[in-house]
Amino acid sequence: MKTMSTASKTALGGMAVALSVVLMLPTAFEVFVYALPAIAGILTLFCVIELGRAWAFGVYAASAAIGLLLIPNKEAVVMYVAFFGYYAILKAIFESKLPRVVEYLLKFLVFNLSVVAAYALLVKVFGMPLNQVLGLEADAAWSSYAVPIFLAMGNVVFILYDFCLTRVATAYIKVLQRKIHQRFRFK
Repeated sequence: MKTMSTASKTALGGMAVALSVVLMLPTAFEVFVYALPAIAGILTLFCVIELGRAWAFGVYAASAAIGLLLIPNKEAVVMYVAFFGYYAILKAIFESKLPRVVEYLLKFLVFNLSVVAAYALLVKVFGMPLNQVLGLEADAAWSSYAVPIFLAMGNVVFILYDFCLTRVATAYIKVLQRKIHQRFRFK
């Protein structure tokens, strides 16, 4: 199969950027603060598959910049910028070149550093109180344990997210990719 032209890659990348930003718009509803940036991150996965890592990084950078300007819920955008937007690119790199143990160690390291950095940014730069970011009442009895508990729960969810990204990529390549290429006459 021939590669796509630069114009086709630009058009596909532009559509991925626009869809990523549109997906994050409903994050004004608190229930979507983490789910929609995670779903928007899946678009980066498709860009890695169809366009390559360099183009996928461009899609991430553009959607992150536009998201920071347009999305009212900064917590959602910070989560996209700090982790969900670029994780699919790193996942592709880690899984193609590294032994399995090193791959998982790096994945967990990146996730934990990203989450801690994201919350530090929300608290220090955006001035959000930590209890508000974590969704706690200010006088919650267990609030001193909240950070390690939320980080542990986040790691469990991260395992599921990584697993789901693998399944989505596999399903796309095995089931949809050929059909989409035929339908839109990719070259």
